[in-house]
Amino acid sequence: MAIVICDMSVSLDGYVTGPNDSRQNPFGDGAGMLHDWMFADTATDDDRAILQEMLDGLGAVVMGRRSFNKNEGDGGWGDGGPAGRTPCYVVTHNQPTTPYPPVFTFVTDGVASAIEQARYAAGDKAVGLHGATVMQQALPLGLVDQIRVHVIPVLLGAGTPLFGTLASPITLERTQAVITPAATHIGFRVIR
Repeated sequence: MAIVICDMSVSLDGYVTGPNDSRQNPFGDGAGMLHDWMFADTATDDDRAILQEMLDGLGAVVMGRRSFNKNEGDGGWGDGGPAGRTPCYVVTHNQPTTPYPPVFTFVTDGVASAIEQARYAAGDKAVGLHGATVMQQALPLGLVDQIRVHVIPVLLGAGTPLFGTLASPITLERTQAVITPAATHIGFRVIR
């Protein structure tokens, strides 16, 4: 069965966006560099290898409706989703009335159902969680197998925290640490 991985770029103080994130400003104020390790000319061979491993192993995506509206909806990526043709399950309270590309499935019965559907679609590949809220819902339910963070050397001071609403400690085992000029890439296995 597919494993579930939260794979996110974060500021050193734990934010995945800066303040005032929106459709027009998807990373928020001051946070445009959070993903430079993937795309900028400054990305190293190590950065590119980590990104390629992530993309090669991805079988499905689960994201929240806010992330969808901010990045995907209204033609954000054309006919694809955040990972091209990889199936994407959007956790939402209401089915959209607008038709979207078939890569998107809207799930109204919660994050656990979305992850179950995504695991089935992913086969032997991983399910990637896209967005802090989905991760914050899935982790306490025991639905997250790995956490990979790409820590960017910036302090944002505000925005969307990756771990902002966790109610109890979660024990992790570090599985990877790679330091490049653009990011510190750290992988963890969630201990159950």
